[in-house]
Amino acid sequence: MKMEDIAKLAGVSKSAVSFAFSGKPGISPETRERILQIAQESGYLPRAKSPSIDHTVKSLTFLVISNSGIVLEQFYQQPFFRELIQFIEERCRTKGYSLLFSSIDMEFLERDIRMVAEEKKSNGVVLLGTNLNREQIADIANKLQSPLVVLDTCFDTLPIHFVEINNFMGAYQAGTHLCEIGHTDIGYIESNVRIHNFEERKRGFTSAIQEHGREILITHRFSVAPTILSSQDSLKAQLLAFLKEGHRLPTALFCECDYIAISAMKTVQELGYQIPDDVSIIGFDNISEAVIISPELTTVHVEKQRMAYLAVDLLIESIELEQSAGTKIKVDTHFIERLSSRANHTSKD
Repeated sequence: MKMEDIAKLAGVSKSAVSFAFSGKPGISPETRERILQIAQESGYLPRAKSPSIDHTVKSLTFLVISNSGIVLEQFYQQPFFRELIQFIEERCRTKGYSLLFSSIDMEFLERDIRMVAEEKKSNGVVLLGTNLNREQIADIANKLQSPLVVLDTCFDTLPIHFVEINNFMGAYQAGTHLCEIGHTDIGYIESNVRIHNFEERKRGFTSAIQEHGREILITHRFSVAPTILSSQDSLKAQLLAFLKEGHRLPTALFCECDYIAISAMKTVQELGYQIPDDVSIIGFDNISEAVIISPELTTVHVEKQRMAYLAVDLLIESIELEQSAGTKIKVDTHFIERLSSRANHTSKD
């Protein structure tokens, strides 16, 4: 019996099994219990215990509030977050710190944040803020009462360290590109879960379109789930209704993230349209799957390594130098043109 076999029996990833065996809290208690039960019944290993914490070792905690918005229970399998975690771990090792993981289900946020605060297992916390609003972050910071950096979002009025993507800039780059290569009939596919990053991307894209004397019509706006890589029936239904009303498919579609873009590509192809011959599609994030999909996805590259390094460095500086003033860091993006977009499309009737 191998770890892969345990994963198959439990219906989870190999990473989830590893989390369960190591005692790391990156999975739900129910998932951990199921994995350990299967492992025990299979004679794979004795029931795992939570790792003891050596307080003489300098450490940071990567804290995630899961099962809310676009941050799923198995967030460590989502491409964007997987890459961030990799770079955070890498930077911690370089700086002589170990990295602990703590995942809290949004349903138990109040209770579990108090537990994390009371345990004080590390010197400071990198909080993944992607799916959190201003009030939630303020409350978490107040309860933790420890050095904190919030990653992947920003609220200017909070006296907290933030490191975020320049979302406005990235979407502005995408909108400018489409206008400059001649697209006038442009559609927008947004997430049906709204977060700070997506709102900023909408502002940036809209600004670029308007500067070129264009607009996105209400009829050309679509909404889908942001965490599905396969085709989506809901998007297919929206597009079919759009076409039935006598509209032509837009010559270009901007999607608020690569997940949405890849899902849109598959959905559009199922409807019989060719990419990019009939419609150009652009995403945002440049996840690893962007170069696996066919055709390869034109997208906005997010400097995930830079963001992770800055977050760790800022947190360590706060710990070691006792810096109290909050810092807001915005990391610029750059546009990557691949094969899912081109100029001068013609749409099918």
